[in-house]
Amino acid sequence: MAELVKLAYVFPGQGSQWVGMGRDLYQDFGAAKTVFDQADEALGFALSRLCFDGPEDELRQTINAQPAIVTTSFACLEASREMVELPPASYVAGHSLGEYTALVAAGVLDFATAVYLARERGRLMHEAGQLTPGGMAAIIGLDETSLAELCAETGAQIANINCPGQIVISGAEDNLNQAVELAKSLGAHRVIPLQVSGAFHTPLMQPAVDGMAKIIAKLEFNDPATPIVGNTIAQPLATAPAVKEELLYQLCNCVQWQRSVEYMVADGVTVFIEIGPGKVLAGLIKRIDRNVKILNIGDAESVRNFTVD
Repeated sequence: MAELVKLAYVFPGQGSQWVGMGRDLYQDFGAAKTVFDQADEALGFALSRLCFDGPEDELRQTINAQPAIVTTSFACLEASREMVELPPASYVAGHSLGEYTALVAAGVLDFATAVYLARERGRLMHEAGQLTPGGMAAIIGLDETSLAELCAETGAQIANINCPGQIVISGAEDNLNQAVELAKSLGAHRVIPLQVSGAFHTPLMQPAVDGMAKIIAKLEFNDPATPIVGNTIAQPLATAPAVKEELLYQLCNCVQWQRSVEYMVADGVTVFIEIGPGKVLAGLIKRIDRNVKILNIGDAESVRNFTVD
């Protein structure tokens, strides 16, 4: 591989989970087995068994899905490092929850701390969702300006700007229902309700911010060894305090995924490696910039066959 090639590692967020994820990694790679064993020990229950065997409705619950995805994603990374000399990343980034895996990859936190934080984040977000029931919906085919006006009219909020033509809105049940109907009337090609337990990335998550702030304040964070492109600012987070601020701010504010990818491309990144279950981010990145190369590491086969060339 030419030295001038710049890579980014990107890590998926909630919704990428599936029953059976990580089982082949656990069986085939000692480094991945260590990751799952560490997760089980850090959380005090068999998260690994939930990833491998389900049941699906339990794995999908926010409190479980979040640490499960972080664990599987980091197991993919560690298995890859065991098998090949993985090229170093110029940047790391994660979509919402995926930012926690990026923290481990960048040396900000050790894995046990990150999976504990992901579990607490999931718990607090679920509890906030119970206080004020809400949801999220992906809107296909309306631009950001139209959706911003729609949200201002209905009380919903833009939660994720994922790629051209795909934006997620979020809000309390009545507000979201109004927004969805209005989006349809304005010509949205598709409206896809998301399987989540609350209005994530809106001010309704403020109780989760309050809870996470108390937990994070007690923990030591390192400055990133690799620049982390923050979800909400689409710029690198250079210091531990900036990372802490981002983790809290992203709970109530929009994930700027499209702008994050565009920032990395503008700085010369030509290869993105999606590390973790599924290929959601690969699909988004293709729609953001068709000229970049996108690779996936999500299971044992992709680890064994991995090459950048």
